Amino acid sequence: MQLKDFMIELLTASDHIAFMVSIAVNIFVSVLGVVPSVFVTAANLAVFGLWEGMAVSFIGEAFGAIISFLLYRKGFRRLADRKGFSHPKVKQLLKAEGKESFLLILALRILPFVPSGLVTFIAAIGKTSLLIFVAASSIGKVPALLIEGYSVYQVIHWTWEGKLFTAIISCILVGLVWKRLKTR
Repeated sequence: MQLKDFMIELLTASDHIAFMVSIAVNIFVSVLGVVPSVFVTAANLAVFGLWEGMAVSFIGEAFGAIISFLLYRKGFRRLADRKGFSHPKVKQLLKAEGKESFLLILALRILPFVPSGLVTFIAAIGKTSLLIFVAASSIGKVPALLIEGYSVYQVIHWTWEGKLFTAIISCILVGLVWKRLKTR
């Protein structure tokens, strides 16, 4: 059984509290930081429909990011001085404050291939304030979740848009792999 199918069963069995169950699972996934939340989004879309599913996913991901930020800050802040964080972009986010921090987090949240948990972790151990993080993270999640939600919805219902999306993503991935193999 796939995670999406398990999540759909969990939500349908939860009936009146499915909304809360979904948010709790989203928070758990966010705190883990390494599990993609796309299976939760797919289940939300299947159970709640397109717009309600995206709204539930947004709420869950936003709360998940806030709770993760607070937990990471409390438990891992002392790691910010370690040498393992030597990549220029990581250093930039670690040292960023105010407007610079806001714009960096916003940009990284909008990019679909940047792991959300990594952005939250680096921001939490750096100098970013909670208020800046919440604002930038939440605003950045809107376009990313709209793209993800719409794409997942089209693939789930296997419309022509879903087929086109899948074909385009497949071509892009094959092209990236091919390019990488040619440069080695």
